[in-house]
Amino acid sequence: MTDELDLFRQQLQGVAPIKQDRHLSYHTPSQPSDAQLARRASACAQLDDVKDGLSDTLPPQLKPDDLVSYKKSGIQEGVFKKLRLGKYSIGDRIDLHKLRIEQARLQILKFIHQSQSNGHRCVLIIHGKGEKSTPPARMKSYVCHWLPQLDEVLALHTAQPMHGGYGAIYVLLRKSLERKIDNQEHHARHLS
Repeated sequence: MTDELDLFRQQLQGVAPIKQDRHLSYHTPSQPSDAQLARRASACAQLDDVKDGLSDTLPPQLKPDDLVSYKKSGIQEGVFKKLRLGKYSIGDRIDLHKLRIEQARLQILKFIHQSQSNGHRCVLIIHGKGEKSTPPARMKSYVCHWLPQLDEVLALHTAQPMHGGYGAIYVLLRKSLERKIDNQEHHARHLS
């Protein structure tokens, strides 16, 4: 090892260290471009548009007799078909008739969170067809726009006529964490 070190020192004989500037130059950042400012404003506006996880933007307008159908990826077709046909027992229901949009929004959030924590997997939201509202189906449009934005909602579908038809919607909820744990413990007992 000392041979290598001696060889290195021999190679460096006569080499003078470089003089360094003691002056540090600071680059002043340029002002943001118009495009950057526009992107920043757009991002801030989008954040302002979302309250409690639900968008404030105007939803796509539905008609009173439009069929509504939505499922997140990973939901089995058999599960979705059972929801669509109204085969799940309805754990809870809420009627949004005579509520303003902002009131309905708060009620839906509260209802979904409460229903999930109570262990309900399928709930019914009665929004009405909105044939007499201006524009028609206004509440229905908002409800169907908001629900897919919630993490708790796995799927939704227009209800069967016996549950309100085009004026109501079935909502399939994700299992609450407590229910998942209970279910795992239940299956673990059966396996042992």
